[in-house]
Amino acid sequence: MDIQLLLALVLGIATIVVLVLRTRLDAFVALLIAALVTGLVAGQSPLDIVKAITTGFGNTLASIGIVIGLGVAIGKILEVSGAANALALAFLRLFGKGREPWAMGTVGALVSIPVFCDSGYVIMNPLARSIARVKRAGYVTLALALGAGMTLTHHLVPPTPGPLAVTGLLGADLGAVILTGLVFTVLLLPIVVTYAKWMGPKLESAVTEEVREAVYGRAALVGASEGSHHGSTGTITADDAPAEEDLPDDPELDLGTPPEGAKPHRVGAFLASLPLLVPLLLIVLNTVTGAMDQNAQGVVGGKYEPSAWVVPFAFIGNPVIALIIGVLLAVYVLLPRWTPRSRVQGWFAEAAASAGLILLITGAGGALGQVLRSSGVGDALAEAIAATALPAFLVPFLVATLVRLAQGSGTVAMITAASVTAPLVGTLGIDPLVAAMACTAGSMILSYFNDSYFWVVTRFTGLEGTAALRGWSGITTAVWAGSIPLLFILNLILG
Repeated sequence: MDIQLLLALVLGIATIVVLVLRTRLDAFVALLIAALVTGLVAGQSPLDIVKAITTGFGNTLASIGIVIGLGVAIGKILEVSGAANALALAFLRLFGKGREPWAMGTVGALVSIPVFCDSGYVIMNPLARSIARVKRAGYVTLALALGAGMTLTHHLVPPTPGPLAVTGLLGADLGAVILTGLVFTVLLLPIVVTYAKWMGPKLESAVTEEVREAVYGRAALVGASEGSHHGSTGTITADDAPAEEDLPDDPELDLGTPPEGAKPHRVGAFLASLPLLVPLLLIVLNTVTGAMDQNAQGVVGGKYEPSAWVVPFAFIGNPVIALIIGVLLAVYVLLPRWTPRSRVQGWFAEAAASAGLILLITGAGGALGQVLRSSGVGDALAEAIAATALPAFLVPFLVATLVRLAQGSGTVAMITAASVTAPLVGTLGIDPLVAAMACTAGSMILSYFNDSYFWVVTRFTGLEGTAALRGWSGITTAVWAGSIPLLFILNLILG
């Protein structure tokens, strides 16, 4: 590989890491500056660099920006309407006694598809506390399972913004990414539960006094302390699991003033699932019917023109249309008719604000990818990788891993990896789906002090110092390691 082009790539990635870690600048500005550095070191003219940045930014947001905005809006309505809590309670009842860690891991995975990890964990953590309070044991196990379940889908399953951005940057099929991400989640969930059940009891005594009292109360703590002298391990058993009446009550909702005589607003699990489930099914249906049509036509690469019978599925299964349907379902099914219009619009404004930075980072990642293409860095890197024995799909995985370790954000890590990988997909023959999953899986490694979600989980769980590292950093690294054989298998299937 040409030394100048290699230096351009290394300095570009180093620029992102240094600016995010050592300056007051955020990832959006860091990615744009990295694109400038990469282009200049690679020998591009300044005007060509600017053109590549604006082109890459615009093309990326044109394909994925609307989808991210709509996905965040659905998540906000699920949060404020109580639908997320309704789904969580339904899963607890579904799994039954003695299987609370499985229920909490599944709840976390489900809720984190439309809701950001940080806010989703804050919403669902009282559920873990309520169950532990009834049982007088097992809070750390439940808290770790909940948090790590959220990590899985937050990193692997669109319409979470990070995987959505990766899908757009790499040109992967969204329906295929959703299906594969869900399969990865199901296969990795046993690792989450096993680790939580193994490590949770070991860390129960390390929970801070403040959190311990908030979860168990003083009376329960006295009993737990006495029981510890008789071999109590703090593990979860089927005998003392909460009964139906012990499950936490629905949260207080601020949905407006109901008319006199109106019944209290409650959202059932089935209705709560519609804004999430219907768009996902429509997108997947579009993928399946499109694949069937291509197979019938014998299209293998090249331009594909859908048959007449496929067009309706392609329309309603387009991510933009599917998520518009999801937003409509969220507003008109989950919210009562007396909710003021101004309040709903305010929630949408909050959702737009939370999505804004993700959109900017995604666009900046597209700008960096375009500079890598136009400067020749991407082609040179592809040739260098082809000359080694390293499987090509491990490149995005390792880039995402290193960037995550360096700066802490899984979203920034996977977008950076996708930006670097996008120019290589065609040259090396990497399947876009494999590349997308490698970017997202690699970004799960070792959540620790430079990750905001680390502090959310550990503070709510009451873990500090080495206990926080053993619990939360350990469980995120375990699922990262578990994803490696899954990537090899996926590459063998699609390679």
